[in-house]
Amino acid sequence: MSTTTSHTPPESEGQSDGAGTGPCARPARLIQNEATTEIPVHLLFRDDPDPVKVPLRPAVVARRQGTGEQPRLRRPVPVRRRPLPEVDPGLAERPARVLPGAAGVLAGACGVTGCLATTWWAGLLPPLAAEALRLPASTGGLGPAQWATYAGAGMLGALGFGGLARGRTGGAWVLGLFGRYRGTVRRTGLLWVNPLVPRRRVDVRLRHWRSEAMPATDPDGVALRVVVLVVWRVRDTARALLGIDDHETYLRECVEAALARVPVEHAGGARGGTTAAGDALTRLVAQETAPVGVEVFSVQPVRVDYAPEVAAAMHRRRIAALDARQRASMLSSVVDSVEDTVTRLTMRGLVELDDYERKVLVRDLTVAFCSGRSEPV
Repeated sequence: MSTTTSHTPPESEGQSDGAGTGPCARPARLIQNEATTEIPVHLLFRDDPDPVKVPLRPAVVARRQGTGEQPRLRRPVPVRRRPLPEVDPGLAERPARVLPGAAGVLAGACGVTGCLATTWWAGLLPPLAAEALRLPASTGGLGPAQWATYAGAGMLGALGFGGLARGRTGGAWVLGLFGRYRGTVRRTGLLWVNPLVPRRRVDVRLRHWRSEAMPATDPDGVALRVVVLVVWRVRDTARALLGIDDHETYLRECVEAALARVPVEHAGGARGGTTAAGDALTRLVAQETAPVGVEVFSVQPVRVDYAPEVAAAMHRRRIAALDARQRASMLSSVVDSVEDTVTRLTMRGLVELDDYERKVLVRDLTVAFCSGRSEPV
């Protein structure tokens, strides 16, 4: 007699179970590619504790044998992340073309000199100035040639002196012409920048911003008011000034949105306190501001208060928790003192107590110790 588990190879479909043919023949299998393993029934009811090794073929678990079917693995569900803001990929900071300041000074000096020479040429130079410069008298008058020379020299002087700029450490200029980005100037010292190109100044120094009280919640969902300190700077001037309307307002709103997603604890909390919340806030804000050219180094809560509508209730709750903690600590200390006193009295043989007397002594010592600890110092 035998019993079967699933599954036998296909080539054994026409064979019997080993008991011959006829009435003992095994019925046709419903699954043609199943594989079975024969287990003698008498081995299932043996009283012999010694194990008997029976060669068993592995049953089909992950795939069907003989069909080539591969195991069906459960695919992990991908975690959907919030889409980050997208800025024009072609908008990136690049250096602008500028000249040293000496070139502008030279061009301006040449323009002024040209105007003076044209004045002498037209005969408009005062006699005293001509004598001081030892120039001969000229009576050319104002003609088309003189007016053209005046225009050229004046334009050269205006462009030379008008393009002079002083580059400061920690500052930069973003240049644009007809709505097109022309580059960024980060050089310092006296420079000459094309005066026909509009420029916008931006601060690229390391900056910090202390926010006003913003709404937040703690891990239990209690409303809070949190003040955070943000350390940041402008990394890409083109994206910070041209990619968004106002990068400072954008940073403020990103911090407020991060506070709505990250729970904040008071200092010394069980889940890491303000340090863990600051790390999470820094990571979130840095990810959202990086595409717009703003680099965030730290977002740390500096003050955490309960919201006005729950401040009184939470204050009473904290006082009650502190009182319960103090009472539990005092009770543990009293119990330890009573136990130590009774043990020392009995171990040294100073008193012999039965159960009733021991209970009375423990009660009296507990009352005495509690009364002594509750007295004001």
